[in-house]
Parts: sequence; structure tokens; C-alpha cells
Amino acid sequence: MDDVNNRLAYRRKELKLTLEEVGDMVGVGKSTVRKWETGDIANMGRDKIALLAKALKVSPLYIMGLEDDPNFTPQVKNDLVSLPIVGKVSCGAGVLALDEIEGFEPTPKSWLNGGEYFYTRTQGDSMINARIHDGDLVLIRKQSDVNDGEIAAVVVDDRILLKRVYKRNGSIILQSENNLYPPQIYNSNNANNCFIVGKLKKVVISY
Repeated sequence: MDDVNNRLAYRRKELKLTLEEVGDMVGVGKSTVRKWETGDIANMGRDKIALLAKALKVSPLYIMGLEDDPNFTPQVKNDLVSLPIVGKVSCGAGVLALDEIEGFEPTPKSWLNGGEYFYTRTQGDSMINARIHDGDLVLIRKQSDVNDGEIAAVVVDDRILLKRVYKRNGSIILQSENNLYPPQIYNSNNANNCFIVGKLKKVVISY
């Protein structure tokens, strides 16, 4: 058992909490809490770190072993905003609706420059040459058009796609960043199936 695991057990006992009580507050079984304390589970999800920190009345940094004082309270930042992580976008009658909100992501205000924003997660490997990988969290600025060659969030048949957008002779071309995927072309015959809903602003990479 290392110092980080030791501190979890010590802090729990200091607060006179049982394994079961902590588990109830975090949403896991008492056996999981025991494994955290013994080091049998080395990696803990970010959501669990936040909940465990709240249960033990410490900062997340203390849970991760990056802060030694259990009573340390990080300075509250008011330069963050919470933005929705969207799983599905609908477009109808000119109105953009964020249908499936999977959670919220704290976001530095410095990343934003007017307008409305949301996050979504990428699927597949069609944009890997732009360093956008499967499961990446991407920040999107809501707008109905982008400049030629920019990467946009596009709704096609109720799916959110991330593609480079080109406009040629009245057609919209959605270009992947992977040669395995051919361009998708939309014109007056099928344009109703394709809506630009935003511009890619940032790819959030988690390590």
C-alpha cells in the first residue's frame, strides 16, 4: 500500500466513515472502496475522484497524491464555464436542438470568443490525419456555416459528423482526413439531409 492509498484509509477513518458509507456517497460498492485503499484498483475515473474527494472532504488533488494537506482547498476559479457534452443534435424548421446531453465539461473562458458552444465525442478514425481520434472530446462553436476547408460539425441523417467542408458549384463536400473514406457530396437533391451545426474550435486530449 503506497502513501496515496494509505491516505484514503486514514482520512476515511479520521471522519469515522465506514467503507459502505463512502461507497454509497460515491456510487460504488464497499469492496471497490476497499480496493482503492489497498491499491488493488490503481486507476480511478475522474468522476469517481471528484465524488470521493467530496465524500472525504478533501480536494481531488489530495486524492491523486498531488497535494499533501487534506484541508487544502484550491482557489475557486471563476474563469470556467460548464458546457454540455452532446450525444445527438437535431435540426428542424431552422432550429438547432441539443437532444442527448451526456454531461457537462468545465471549460476555460479563454477558449471561447463569443457565441454559443457545446462538446461532442468523435466516433471512428475518419479524421486521424487531423489528429482527431475515436472518442476525443471536441469543442464546437454553434454556427450554421463555415469557411471553405474548415472542420465543421455536420448533422447527416441524425448523426453528428466532423468533416472538412468544401463548397463547389452549389454542392457541399464533406472531406475526411483519412484516405480510406471517400468524400460525401450533398447538392440540391439531398441537401435536406445535411446541416452544418458548428465549427471545430478545440480537440480536448486526455492522458
